Amino acid sequence: MAVTGTASLTIAEMREFAGLTAAEQRYIRRSLDIGLGRCDAFRTWGRSSAENAAIRSQYVAYQELKALRGAIPEQSGFDHVEGFLGKLTRVAAFDLAQERIESFSAFRFLYERLLCADVRPWLPSAFCAAAALPQIRPGRRKVLLQSLSEAAATASGWSDRAPSFYPEFISEVAA
Repeated sequence: MAVTGTASLTIAEMREFAGLTAAEQRYIRRSLDIGLGRCDAFRTWGRSSAENAAIRSQYVAYQELKALRGAIPEQSGFDHVEGFLGKLTRVAAFDLAQERIESFSAFRFLYERLLCADVRPWLPSAFCAAAALPQIRPGRRKVLLQSLSEAAATASGWSDRAPSFYPEFISEVAA
């Protein structure tokens, strides 16, 4: 029975990923490769010098991820919130400024995999803070902030179940 439950949750995550735009899917797969060190992102994702420069910048921005994984504060207190949320907001702002993430759903999907399930309660705050920064164009700011549902913004609790689906690069097959 547990296997069936796990399989159905994985399928739900796959469906969620399939519901994202093609640009979001590509950016999430590339970001997971960079953030989790799964492969040489330059070789896998670099199609141009501009894209290689973006990948290089993402490697630099994602240097914070290791520290963030080990620094997720307890939800019950305010200890360590400033340092954690500040760093998380900086990394999130980098991703949102790339203009590949179009919604809170895509952002949440990416970050719960980059960090872990324990980060879920912190994601609405980091998303709002990053999306509201002046570095994000006003039109994008509006779209991003409107994508955060009231339910996500005011959730009284979050699942602590680890994600089970981590999308990967799929090479095109010659016909």
